[in-house]
Amino acid sequence: MFTLLLSVTSLFAQKAETPDHNYALGAKINDMTITEGGTVVVATNDGLVGIKPGNDDLLFNFTNYGRVKPEELNFIPKAPYVMVGQTGFANLSSKKAVIDYMSGKVLFTTESKDWKNIFTCDVIMPQNKLVVSGFQKGGGKAENVTPKVAVYDLNTGDLDYSFFLFTPGKVTMRNYAVTGKPLLLKDKLLIPTSQGVIAKSKTGETIWENDVKNINWMVANESESDIYGFAATTNLKNTKIYKLNSGGSPAWADEKKVKGQVSNFQILPQGLAVVSDVADTGQKGLAKLTASRAESKITLLSAATGDDLWEKAPKTKGYVQHFYIMDDGILFGIQEGGINKISYDGTPLFKKPLKTGENILTMAQTSQGLLYITSEDTNIVNLDNGEKVWSKPLKYKRADVVSSDYDKKNDRYLISADEDLFSVDANSGNFETLAESDFEGKEDPTAVEVRDNGILLTSDQNMMMLDWQGGKSWHEYKRAPGKSAFGAILAGVTAVATAATAAASYNAANQNRNRLGNYTPRGQRYANLGDGMAAASGASVAEMLKRFKATAATQNSQFILTKLDDGAGLVKLNKDTGALEKEILLKDKKPTYKVDEFGGYLYYQANDKTIYAYNLNN
Repeated sequence: MFTLLLSVTSLFAQKAETPDHNYALGAKINDMTITEGGTVVVATNDGLVGIKPGNDDLLFNFTNYGRVKPEELNFIPKAPYVMVGQTGFANLSSKKAVIDYMSGKVLFTTESKDWKNIFTCDVIMPQNKLVVSGFQKGGGKAENVTPKVAVYDLNTGDLDYSFFLFTPGKVTMRNYAVTGKPLLLKDKLLIPTSQGVIAKSKTGETIWENDVKNINWMVANESESDIYGFAATTNLKNTKIYKLNSGGSPAWADEKKVKGQVSNFQILPQGLAVVSDVADTGQKGLAKLTASRAESKITLLSAATGDDLWEKAPKTKGYVQHFYIMDDGILFGIQEGGINKISYDGTPLFKKPLKTGENILTMAQTSQGLLYITSEDTNIVNLDNGEKVWSKPLKYKRADVVSSDYDKKNDRYLISADEDLFSVDANSGNFETLAESDFEGKEDPTAVEVRDNGILLTSDQNMMMLDWQGGKSWHEYKRAPGKSAFGAILAGVTAVATAATAAASYNAANQNRNRLGNYTPRGQRYANLGDGMAAASGASVAEMLKRFKATAATQNSQFILTKLDDGAGLVKLNKDTGALEKEILLKDKKPTYKVDEFGGYLYYQANDKTIYAYNLNN
């Protein structure tokens, strides 16, 4: 009996692959995040832990604030920093910490920098600065109760300069508080306060101040000659917009007001193009008739006066999902369906608004015109007049999942909508149903990818390779571990989509976010993720940039959670052949794991205090 047990144990050990790295955290795990830079940041009951791919030791173990909840973490987009924020009893005190998760250095804490209370704490990129406001300890009684602002260099964590909002000890009835995110310009820092905007030099001297109060956030044009400030009204139903000259004086006679909250904007030579969203009031009956429609408003404010340049604003009848600045006007797409274009003088450039299906997933430039893909249809549009280039659009039943790729070899677009794969000739627009997938497990394809040897369709549990004519070359299906593991499967899929999340973050922070791009094949999109980071300096930023410029380590493999002989596990399948390349037994019916698609690592929560790391590149 002992011999039999030993044999079974040996067999089990051979299948249950030993992790490449074992991290005993010593505290209950609350959350695990793969950052844009590849470091895994784990929130525990003791604090915050950093794990660097390939390292045996922890990168950092921040225990200053005890238990860290997921909602207390703020990962700064396009930057190697995570900010920890904890609020004390009745919001009377707050703790802030900024950690460089690439180097593991703790760059700032309220305690180490002697802050008593923190009001605002903002990372400013690409300048790599941290701007903090609040009350700081260490001076006399007057200094300790006078609001202060400090600027820190995030390359080192050292103080650049600091200043008080007014002279300590000065008797004043005015209540000074920082009301929004500061704007760091080439030669000065603008601080929005409850008494006005204050401009400080990089040594802390006051350059100018005004009485434009309660600004929430500011932007400037490239030359920094024009500064725009945005402030939500008290009821949050409207937004006030101010324009300041470089010397701080108001450039407009009075502020302008747009309905709703600003969701997008672009500074133009003509002025400021603004998209603002009006929310559903939730009112019923007669009250609903007098309430504003839930939709986006598009406004173009004159650079000189702030007046609305359009006598008649374009109708949206829904929320603006896409907003692009063109040479001759503004192109926009509506989530509820519809595309339109209007010139900067307010003249419609399309003969009539283009009707489309709901949920516009893609709007992109092609040699034929504007390609749009929605959850219901696909077509190419002439950007000059709004006419459809393809005489007959490709239509399909409203699909839960639509994905696409460009087949350069055959000059066609491949559109996967639920069970059907359509081929659309890029020149003529002629289309055909290339294949109907017969995925198992009641799944439909969620992605289409052009490979060197054919067309790959994938989902959570299925992989199918088609030849160029749509014939099936091979099909692999790995049964899910069971309904009980469904939540964990979703967690894994979400983790595999880390690249998509990073792309969204980069796009949101990119100053050219409102420029219509060319349709890009799936593989090239990953190579472009690091664009826009080069403006920032520092070793950690450079390390992040290197990661995003590199090719994804797992671009030729797919990982599927499935039921193995001895329990649930992850299998690595080759995307070109479907061949099984690796098995990792997780010994868990409901495994919690995440995959770093770029670095090629699997992080598995072995128990509530331990994480195993597996190198997927081997």
